[in-house]
Amino acid sequence: MPEIQQRVTKLRQELQKANYAYYVLDKPIIEDSIYDQLYRELQNIESQHPSLITPDSPTQRVGEKPTSQFISIPHDIPLYSLDNAFNLDELRKWQERWQSRYEVRNNEKIDYVCELKIDGAALALTYKNGQLIKGITRGDGKIGEDITQNVRTIRSIPLKLAFNDSSAIVEIRGEAFLPLDEFERLNMEREEVKETPFANPRNAVAGTLRQLDPNVVNQRRLQFFAYTLHLPQNNPLNSQWESLEWLKNQGFLVNPHRQLCPSLEAVVKYFRHWETARHYLPYMTDGVVVKLNNFRLQKQLGFTKKFPRWAIALKYPAEEALTMVKDIIVNVGRTGAVTPIAIMEPVHLGGTIVQRATLHNRDRLTELNIRVGDTVIIRKAGEIIPEVLRVLPELHPPYSEPYEMPSHCPECGSMLVHPLGEAVTRCIHISCPAILRGSLVHWASRDALDIRGLGEKIVILLVNNGLVKSIADLYDLTPENLTILDRIGLKSAYNLVAAINNSKKQPWARVLYGLGIRHVGNVTAKLLANNFHTVEQLAQASVASLNSVYGVGKEIAKSIYDWFNIPENVTLIKRLEDTGLQLQTSYHSVVKTESTQNKVLDKIFVITGKLQTLTRSEAKDLIEKEGGKVTGSVSRKTDYLVVGKNGGIKLKKALILGVSLLTEKELLNLLK
Repeated sequence: MPEIQQRVTKLRQELQKANYAYYVLDKPIIEDSIYDQLYRELQNIESQHPSLITPDSPTQRVGEKPTSQFISIPHDIPLYSLDNAFNLDELRKWQERWQSRYEVRNNEKIDYVCELKIDGAALALTYKNGQLIKGITRGDGKIGEDITQNVRTIRSIPLKLAFNDSSAIVEIRGEAFLPLDEFERLNMEREEVKETPFANPRNAVAGTLRQLDPNVVNQRRLQFFAYTLHLPQNNPLNSQWESLEWLKNQGFLVNPHRQLCPSLEAVVKYFRHWETARHYLPYMTDGVVVKLNNFRLQKQLGFTKKFPRWAIALKYPAEEALTMVKDIIVNVGRTGAVTPIAIMEPVHLGGTIVQRATLHNRDRLTELNIRVGDTVIIRKAGEIIPEVLRVLPELHPPYSEPYEMPSHCPECGSMLVHPLGEAVTRCIHISCPAILRGSLVHWASRDALDIRGLGEKIVILLVNNGLVKSIADLYDLTPENLTILDRIGLKSAYNLVAAINNSKKQPWARVLYGLGIRHVGNVTAKLLANNFHTVEQLAQASVASLNSVYGVGKEIAKSIYDWFNIPENVTLIKRLEDTGLQLQTSYHSVVKTESTQNKVLDKIFVITGKLQTLTRSEAKDLIEKEGGKVTGSVSRKTDYLVVGKNGGIKLKKALILGVSLLTEKELLNLLK
């Protein structure tokens, strides 16, 4: 119980700080998805231990007090927030909850309205006699900030309605947002005058609405989607769908992708469609708002203390996620690089379940100040590899100590080194089993010798049973050797030996890449093979002659030179020659022409989205080896944007600036 009490206290402190930063200072310190996860954890603990609930807990109130920059006024009708569902099971449980309070009659039609959840700022607009008289921010749901002058500058908000009953007060709720093209334009303008760009469109909207000068707001071209309507009683509208049509007819911008769904199955279909399609929208959305359509049913279900029972926000998987570190281990790669890895409580991230995340190196460990038991935020680096983005220091476990890298290799026990000028920690023992396993997997990979059937599991068996102690030992294997191993039958053994023997036909460039020399990727290997036609020429080359090859820098040249001056590597080359591998190239091989280099030389590339056959790092290597430059953001200096699936904001910015677009196929053609 004391541990639970400590966790509750720390969660409350963290949430209170986040609330104050967001609502009062207007400077968010954590993402909404992370706040939601911390809030949900606290909510779950309090539900299991009601005695721990206190009046000042963030779960016991709707929100914090608004900023004092504007006049604070109470809402005539409270602005309730929506309960969240983070998966389809929670959506179905929401349906079960409202159905438990309402007896559905035979043949009664219950339908839902789905609207995209816009990532902006909620506003409440009041009209009297058809005239806009008040615009208020959400604030804490009870009291908001009067920003009427700023609201009047938003062109998608009518200043006058056709509905002009002089005695009527009409209130309309909706979301102010910044279209992505306007967000990019605004940030480019800020960069040009040396101002800090906005982190995301939501921050830009919040910052804009709090401008004291309405002219600044007008220049930023905010938009507004209306989604809720409060008319005087005895009005003819009976449903949410009818109210959206009413708003549209009055001149409001209503989300064009709203949908009337006859069942929860139709809601699920809508949600799944927009999970991918939302990335092509001209604005940010992070989920779907689901409402019961019938106003009579809404009124009967009513509200909890904080939420309407008849609506819920169904969120898409977070791009960042909160989890807890269970353990920290290290992994030794084929170059001897020792990488710390966080083993975590399983968490959904970007549609997959993640349990491991890289901590990169010793310097990153120090920067994170991470320890076992920490609460951390993770993301997928380059959309693929999970990494720990940051630690929440306020939630450090009591008496815990920061994790430190081991002094000795966990695989072979040799002393680890930290080379001068490098962030990485290395094992330099050439017989280390981990280095051998990594070298064998790399040798058999598709871009190297392409040995089908020689995967990581087979490699582990070969090394653990002492059958292979060097790459060259692969070519001494026989089917009889292999059949003594578990999981390898006679047919599989013959096929694997045949695949190993067929690899002898691979060209010199692939063999060179397969050797795994540091900094020598497959493109560099081709350049070297075109300039040094035999392994003897390459082995005897000086650093200066290596560096003279176009695309081979000093670091690469030094790495190649050092590799060929290690006695064990000289022995390996001799053994590979004896097996019949191709360690020389044909003079008919294609050599890069000056005209091809000129197409890429000194050109600036940006890569966005997921490519079909290349990873981003592979595409980056290809471009840089041909003299191009790869940067992380689009600007007026960008020559080409390489576009993959789900191009996102970078694609929209490139379109605004007129940057040339390349598909992956067009990039590869350019590099030929």
